Amino acid sequence: MTEMAQTTTDTAVESAESLVSGREENSWHAISAEQALETLETTPRGLSPKEAERRLGLFGANALSAEAPMPKWKMFLIQFKSPLIAVLIGCGIITILLEHYVDAIAIFVVLLLNAIIGYYQETKADKAVEALASLSSPTSRVLRDGAMRKIEAADLVPGDIVVMESGDRVPADIRLIESSRLRINESMLTGESTDAQKNIEAVEEDASLGDRKGMAFSGTMVTSGRGRGLVVATGSDTELGEINDLVHGAKANTPLQQIMQRTERGISIAVLIVAVFVFLGGVFINKDATGAFLSSVSLVVASMPEALPIVLTVAMALGISRMAKRNAIVRTLPAVETLGSTTVIGSDKTGTLTQNRMTVEQFAVGHEPAKLCDAESREHMDESHRRSLTELLKAGALTNEAYRNTEDDGSMTYSGDAVDVAMARIADEAGAVSAAELEHPIELETPYEPELRYSMTIRRNPDGSFTQYVKGAPDSVATMSSTMDDGTGQEVSLDMDAMHQTYESMGREGLRVIAVASKHLDADADLKEYREPHSMKFLGMEGMLDPPRAGVKEAIAQCAAAGIEVKMITGDHPLTAAAIGERLGLRHTKDALTGSEMLDMSDEVLKARLKETSIAARVSPQDKLRIVEALQDQGEVVAVTGDGVNDAPALKAASVGIAMGKSGTDVAREASDVVLTDDNFVTITDAVREGRVTFKAIRGSAFFLLSTAVAAMIAVGVNVIAEMPLLFLPLQMLWINFVTNGVQDIALGFEPGSGDELTRPPREKKEGLLSSALWARTAVCGLWMAMCILVMFRVLLDNGTEVVEARTMALTLLVLFNFFMSMSARSETLLIVQLNPLRNKFLLIASIVALVIHAGAMYIAPVASVLGVSPMNGMQWLTCFLLSITVLFFCEGDKIIRAWLARHGHGPRSGLKAMGRRARRGIITMLHTSR
Repeated sequence: MTEMAQTTTDTAVESAESLVSGREENSWHAISAEQALETLETTPRGLSPKEAERRLGLFGANALSAEAPMPKWKMFLIQFKSPLIAVLIGCGIITILLEHYVDAIAIFVVLLLNAIIGYYQETKADKAVEALASLSSPTSRVLRDGAMRKIEAADLVPGDIVVMESGDRVPADIRLIESSRLRINESMLTGESTDAQKNIEAVEEDASLGDRKGMAFSGTMVTSGRGRGLVVATGSDTELGEINDLVHGAKANTPLQQIMQRTERGISIAVLIVAVFVFLGGVFINKDATGAFLSSVSLVVASMPEALPIVLTVAMALGISRMAKRNAIVRTLPAVETLGSTTVIGSDKTGTLTQNRMTVEQFAVGHEPAKLCDAESREHMDESHRRSLTELLKAGALTNEAYRNTEDDGSMTYSGDAVDVAMARIADEAGAVSAAELEHPIELETPYEPELRYSMTIRRNPDGSFTQYVKGAPDSVATMSSTMDDGTGQEVSLDMDAMHQTYESMGREGLRVIAVASKHLDADADLKEYREPHSMKFLGMEGMLDPPRAGVKEAIAQCAAAGIEVKMITGDHPLTAAAIGERLGLRHTKDALTGSEMLDMSDEVLKARLKETSIAARVSPQDKLRIVEALQDQGEVVAVTGDGVNDAPALKAASVGIAMGKSGTDVAREASDVVLTDDNFVTITDAVREGRVTFKAIRGSAFFLLSTAVAAMIAVGVNVIAEMPLLFLPLQMLWINFVTNGVQDIALGFEPGSGDELTRPPREKKEGLLSSALWARTAVCGLWMAMCILVMFRVLLDNGTEVVEARTMALTLLVLFNFFMSMSARSETLLIVQLNPLRNKFLLIASIVALVIHAGAMYIAPVASVLGVSPMNGMQWLTCFLLSITVLFFCEGDKIIRAWLARHGHGPRSGLKAMGRRARRGIITMLHTSR
């Protein structure tokens, strides 16, 4: 008995292992339905309930895996991991031990403010996985022992037989075993705008997802017909599950985040080195450890860009506001700037570059070449040619399953198959068919089937006679035709060579070509004899395409001028993609990369191919992700657009993911950084412009902040070595950083664009927060400001001025330096005199208010006492003003010199010549204005 039980157990284990092995090794689309049933050890009657339960334990629930979200407390603590924050925390703790509580409180308030800002940015949880899970069907109809049952979709197992009909969401990956006019909308996976016609036939093993006609994939929608199929994959093993696993991957840091990390590390190391040097100098030279530490803390506080996170937030929030006005909703703050540094845009085709509306673009009647089928071309035809075209369009509309719907405003909308809708719409627009003709009763019809490759309708005419209409594949319609319209309304013998020549010509342009024929039948005709059409009159062909959106071609040209390459990445057919790409002006459209080609391609070969082509067609979600990663490995900053579930992994992996708001799925939107409310590629170029404006504002703010930090660091460091009294107190440095120049720094984030953002190439990836020119300017200006502050402080002390009074003048001089530096920081290349101060009213007001606040603090005794300052007289104010204005000699002088070098061919190639031309034009404009 025991041996029998053991044998049964062993058999069950072997059966399970065989089942799993067979399931993993088979390409279900490449084997017949009978082979699939045999492999999964089932029959068309389905599994038994007991076997289904066993398999559920073996394969698990039909559900997508999900990751637990990061706890909020952990997300908050992560905000303190920056090296800059660590240094400030250390300073704050030691300041408490030295009983300088006011300074310590000020430091920790700054740290808390930064942490709150960072936490707010990251609390927008990633909901892409939740959106994917929402695509799962809640219930499903299955056969169990031949009986129909409705069960939870999560309980489906490989081997189940699922019954589907119009309106159902496919609950798992299914190998079809029965199909009747079954059409499935797979656009979320393939990107194709037309519904996929399904059958039960096997296809080549390397067929792309969109060509696997015998498969139905989890999450897709049945739009018409019905079918039965064998469940071959559930949960994470489905195509949807693979996408789910890809979406789980971590998103790489944006260029701005990488820049900030490098800047923070650099500043931390530099400040620590100088702080240690200042501390040791104070201990050994002045024999005052406490004073030396306070000097070090002053230096650290003065050098740390505490206001920079706030500036980043403000600048990017302003960018978000401006983008929202241009139909781009930004979901993650860093995406604002990342758009500005984009070098490659990988765009989906359907609905983004195109209108996602199949449209008849060309027609062919008789021996005439195909022409654009628009109102203007029809208007210039001669009467006989127009009559032939009318017959063609009318016939296409009368063997048609599109539905017409009249809206409340009187406009006509269409629904149904994309081809039928296109042919119905063009017939209505041309006035080729009347409402009465559409009401003629249908006596006999044959719906379109892939095996037939045509549809047929016989309608009764008012006089009792009949007209037979056929539309379908040109070669099929031609074989059932004996005559043709010669283009003038005359019936002549069918010229097969001419038909094929025109058909091939239209096909090379990426058009989907449908032929139309008709036949008049007498009133006493036996309609059964015409169920299979014959002896028809070939009326011509209609070529249709999902046309480009208005303005996209110009937007792509703008991208090219801005140094951004646009690549089309689509699941559509290569010919169709190439035709659209050529019309849009993409650079390389002749040799499209395909998903099947990528299968055996190494990463290095793929990178080389991506340099040769602007189109990737018939690609899977995995292919899209691989293309994005290959481009990023080459140092490109990649923006990806998409609307389907198939786009989600690439959207998340891209430097910035851009989803469609109207036609996009929830999955695509949740995986993206930016959502376009108008689904228009043109909006992306506007967003790129705003991104560059945002980074320009951030760069100006950083230059202003860091030049002040350099000045304070040099001044405090030399102050200790020179055996002078403490130059600045820690609280005074926090006062400057947040109350005075902090306000100006934020105001610089409001700096508008100059209008030439899309005429320059993207900045170099290796270029940091500041350009090399700005770093040099920062060093020179910082050194000059530090020298002026130290010399004035020393002279005042040597002349018997009280330390508090001398310190007040030094602090005021730094505040005035900040005033002029903020005005110069508005532009890296344009002179102050070229910049209209009213274009950034906030900065002008903030700078004046900062001076007023600082001056007021001197004359309000309680505040002055806390800050350690004293009132200044008029002569002292004048001295500080005259000294502070000298910094413009270095800032503005550097701009003039670099512009001159650029004009004479001595500047760097990265745009300095253009900068020089802009500066020259600005000076000329200023001179004309002054006259």
